[in-house]
Amino acid sequence: MIDPVLLKAEEKMKTSVDVLKREVAGVRTGRASPALVEHVRVDFNGVPTPLSHVASISASGNNLLIIQPWDPNIVNAIEKAILKSNLGLTPTSDGHLIRLVVPPLSEERREELTKMVKKMLEEQKIVVRNMRRDALEELKKQEKAKEISQDDLKRGETKLQKLTDSFVGMIDTVGATKEAELRQV
Repeated sequence: MIDPVLLKAEEKMKTSVDVLKREVAGVRTGRASPALVEHVRVDFNGVPTPLSHVASISASGNNLLIIQPWDPNIVNAIEKAILKSNLGLTPTSDGHLIRLVVPPLSEERREELTKMVKKMLEEQKIVVRNMRRDALEELKKQEKAKEISQDDLKRGETKLQKLTDSFVGMIDTVGATKEAELRQV
C-alpha cells in the first residue's frame, strides 16, 4: 500500500525538477540559446501564446538569435512581447525576421541572475518538501485506517525521505550547473 503513494510522490517530484530545468534554461547566460525566449508569451489573436508556438527560433553563433514567425503579420506582436519580457534584449526586424543580439553579461548582472537562479532552486525545493509532506500525511492516514502497519509506515517514511533527498540533490545539481554557466566569462 505504500508503493502507490511513493510512486505518486516520485512522479510529482520528477515534474517539479523538469519545470525547474525549463525555467533555468530561460535564464540568460550571455550566450544565445532558443530556450532564452521560448517561454515569452505573444499576443496571437488575443490569446497569450508561447513564442515557440508561433515562430521558429534558432541560434546563429554565440550571440545572435533569429526568430522567424510563421505568420509575418505578428512580427510587431513578437517584438512587443520580447521587450515586455524583461530579458534585456532589443529586437531588430526587417518585417520578416527578428534578430536578437545577446550582449555579454556584466558582472553585476551575473550576480543578479545567480540570485534569481538560487531563488528558483529554493522554490522548487519547497515544492518537493511539500510533496513529501503530502505523501507522509497519506501514509499516516493509511496507518490510522489500519491499511498499513506501523512498520510499513516507518519504512515508507524512510523511503520517502531518501526519495526527497535524491530530488533535492538533483535540484542542487541543476543549480550548480547553471551557476557555473553564469559565472563563465
